[in-house]
This record gives sequence, structure tokens and C-alpha cells, in this order.
Amino acid sequence: MTQRPAGLSAYIAVTAAYWAFMLTDGALRMLVLLHFHTMGFSPVQLAYLFVLYEIAGIGTNLAAGWIAARFGLTSTLYAGLTLQVGALLVLTELDPNWAIPTEVVFVMIVQGASGVAKDLAKMSSKSAVKLLAPTDGGGLFRWVAALTGSKNAVKGLGFLLGAALLATLGFMWAVLAMAVILAVILVAVILFMPPGLPEGRKDAKFSEVFSKSANVNWLSAARVFLFGARDVWFVVGIPIYFYAVLSDGTEDGNRAAFFMIGTFMAVWVILYGAVQASAPKILRAKERPEGDLIHAAKNWAAALFCVPAALTIAVLLSSGPETWLTVTLVVGLLAFGAIFAVNSALHSYLILAFTKSERVTMDVGFYYMANATGRLFGTVLSGLTYQIGGLSLVLGTAAAMVALAALTSGKLTDQTKEAYP
Repeated sequence: MTQRPAGLSAYIAVTAAYWAFMLTDGALRMLVLLHFHTMGFSPVQLAYLFVLYEIAGIGTNLAAGWIAARFGLTSTLYAGLTLQVGALLVLTELDPNWAIPTEVVFVMIVQGASGVAKDLAKMSSKSAVKLLAPTDGGGLFRWVAALTGSKNAVKGLGFLLGAALLATLGFMWAVLAMAVILAVILVAVILFMPPGLPEGRKDAKFSEVFSKSANVNWLSAARVFLFGARDVWFVVGIPIYFYAVLSDGTEDGNRAAFFMIGTFMAVWVILYGAVQASAPKILRAKERPEGDLIHAAKNWAAALFCVPAALTIAVLLSSGPETWLTVTLVVGLLAFGAIFAVNSALHSYLILAFTKSERVTMDVGFYYMANATGRLFGTVLSGLTYQIGGLSLVLGTAAAMVALAALTSGKLTDQTKEAYP
């Protein structure tokens, strides 16, 4: 098997750094969501807390692609980890005596900084795979699936960790503990990162971040709708619905609800990550030509559509938060996670297959800009649709967005070696 310079040791170092970041990212999201929900924030107010996080990702991914091309991948990776430590430390200054509008603005700004940090680390890690992965035997798909799948499993543990820390240490001590741990990991990564990742090129132009590849552009559009469909129920709708069902209003009841919601979200993301890591086997990627995998993107999106559509019907047929409905939602959303994982892994592979090594950070940055746009739409719609129409509107919106992802995926063509004018 052909392996590129820097190889496995650099891949392991990049993956370890990404794992550390995503553990705190998942924990912070759950901490913020559950803490402010118990303080009486409405679904729309909760969604506002995450809006700047997603907006920041749009600009960050465009800029990060150019910064990495200009200054090197390790610079953007270290910057992402450092900024996350800073965001966590600043969040410990939150004063519970502030007025709600002040708290919302403060947390939005901190979450925005965390969003910049996340996308710096994400773009760096995903781009590194293109440069480090073996060039034959389906190595690219295997390595990107392993990185993405393991990352999401770690983020799932972060959801559980965040809920557990909130219930045991409280909000401030939990955030401080995460900042200290991540700072230690950052120092270790800087000290032990092996050489081999590109250091950048001085002639990189910012205008290069906008892709001229039709496949990259259509895949990015599909990514907008795919991740919007996930976050429209994931960010606010389902956690708040489950809290209403599981909590009895007492302190002990709230703690139990925290653990159960955190456990479900953790299991969902861990399952998602496990399926992502197995996607090359599920798709038989080693045996199939790339054209087949391109065509598979539309088919898997169509399969995903069936899940939120069926759950929407189930909610409309129910008379309230009945036990059978809760069980149906849990099973259905786990099924959504498994099918969604194959879609996401396939997208993550295709963006690296469509791009060229000399502009990988540019195309990956553009692609994850689209990813952040989808999350932004999903985040805003999550609080808005739940407040307006409840769970049925949340799930119906998710189904509509998956349908749009299937339509745009159908525009991909079997031209993986497109020339850039």
C-alpha cells in the first residue's frame, strides 16, 4: 500500500487533537442547552444561543481554507484549540444576576468564538486526511470515515459528559474543568506533533476559496440541506420535547431528565459515528467504481427522507406525549442517525475525491462553509418550528430538507477529475 510522507503518526496526532476538541464541543453544547432551559429560556431564545456559533462557521471556513493554504495546516489546528480554551474560560465569567438579554448576547458571543474554533480545527483535520491517506486500495475513504466516525463518537461522549457535569459540578465548574483539560491536551499536541503537514504557500489567493467545480458546488448545496435536516430537530426540538416528557419539575426529576437526555444524545451521536466509520464496508467502496458512489449519494438521501416523514405522521396521529410515541421517536431517530451517517460519510469522501491536493484546504473550507450554513438554518428553524407548530412541524421541516438534499445530490456527475480553469 502506498503511504504518503508524514503518514500514520501525523494522522494519529491530528485525530487526537480533533477528538479532544470535539469532546469539549459536545459537552459545552449540552451544558448550555440544559442550563439555560432550566432557567426558563424559550425554544427560540435557546436557538439564539447557538446562532452566532453557526454564523461564525460560515465565514471561518472560507477564511480558514485560505489561511491554511497560506500558513499551513498546523497553524489553523493550533489556533482552533487555543480559541476554544479561551472561549471556555470567558464563559466562566457569566453572571447569573444579569438580565436575560445580556446573558443571551454574552453566550452568543462566546458560542460564536467556539464556532470559529470548531471550524478551524475541523477544516484542518479533514484536509490533512487528503494529504496523508494512502493513495490506493480505497485508503482515502477508509481514513476519512475513521476520522469522521471516531470524532462523532467522541462528541457523543461529550454530550453525556456535559449532562453529567451539569448535574454534579454545576455549570461554572464544569466549564472551567473542560478548559483546563483542553489546555493540557493542546500543549501535548504542540510538543509531540510530528513533521510532515504542508507549511503553506505565499502565493495563495483568497479568491481561490470559491470553487469552480460543478461537483463541489452541488455537493456543498446538498450538504446545506442534509445538515439543516438534522439540526432542525437535534438542536432544540427533540431535547426540549424529551425534557417536557421526562422531568417532573423537581430537582431530582430535573437531574434524572438531564442524564436521560444526555444519554440519548450521546448514544445517537456514538451510533452515528460508528456507522460513519463503517460506511466504506456498508457501501462496499473498495469494490465499486467512484461513479457508483457518486450515484449512491442520491439514493441514500432518498432513503433518509422516509424516516422523518414517517415520524411526522406518527406525531400527527398521536394525542400527546404518549409512551408509544416516545419509543417510536427514539427508535426512529436512531434509524435516522444510522442512515444519516452513511450520507454524511459519503459526502465527506466525495469532497476529498472531487478536489485536488493543491487546493484541498480551499475546497474543504468552501464545503464546510456550506455545512455551517445548513446548521445555521437548522438551528434557527429548530427553535422557531418547535415554538410555532411543535414536534410535528419540526420533523416535517426535516423531511422537506432531506428531500432537497436528495434533489441536489442527483446533480452530481461522474467527473471526479474536473479541470479548474
